[in-house]
Amino acid sequence: MRVRCVWEHNGGDSILYADNFVGAFTRGSSLEEAKLKMSDEIRRFQLWRGETPTEDIEIVIVQEKESDLQVKDADSDVIFETEKTPLSMEEYRYLKSVAMKSAEDFYRLYTSFPDKNRSANPIRTTFYGAVPRTAEEMYQHTKNVNEYYFSEIGVDADNEGTIVSCRARGFDALESIPNFLSSEAITGSYDELWSVRKVLRRFIWHDRIHAKAMYRMGKLTFGTDAIPDVFGFDR
Repeated sequence: MRVRCVWEHNGGDSILYADNFVGAFTRGSSLEEAKLKMSDEIRRFQLWRGETPTEDIEIVIVQEKESDLQVKDADSDVIFETEKTPLSMEEYRYLKSVAMKSAEDFYRLYTSFPDKNRSANPIRTTFYGAVPRTAEEMYQHTKNVNEYYFSEIGVDADNEGTIVSCRARGFDALESIPNFLSSEAITGSYDELWSVRKVLRRFIWHDRIHAKAMYRMGKLTFGTDAIPDVFGFDR
């Protein structure tokens, strides 16, 4: 099976996004390193979605974006060419269900921590400030992109309540906009292009980045079997 990948990079640092597995991604210090990780990422991603894993994966680069952002810190502004096209209602409902499952599983992972303010991770800073270390910090950071993502496509949303409830309200607000599925890509903050498709992908991708970090931190801090592998990262 061909996995269509979008390659975003800054120097050697690379993120690969699977265009036809929305939200799946790998990172590496080179394109080759990121490509080598993709088969396992797709297998785990499909198992998480309750699907039968695909065999004989072929990685195909369909789009490239050379970025000025700190790609090594998972900063991104790429929009896929496929994200500039309208969605069908069937596609939207499916991707929304994945985005909501992702929020629900993220919340389940977060609530499993016996101490949400304890972390064995070292303090680390980037150009953007301190990297979230604890389950609480990772959860708040991940939840609080809700208003930002929805606002970039003109949707009035907030960050109140849980990651599940505020995301669900955001989708309700989106669906109240006439012809919301046919909207074209629009320019948002920092001259970045956004669309409904991109928002759906960004939610799933962003959850997955921080769920991986939270799960690994949890194992390091509390022991190998203390934190449930909700997303199947160790499968």
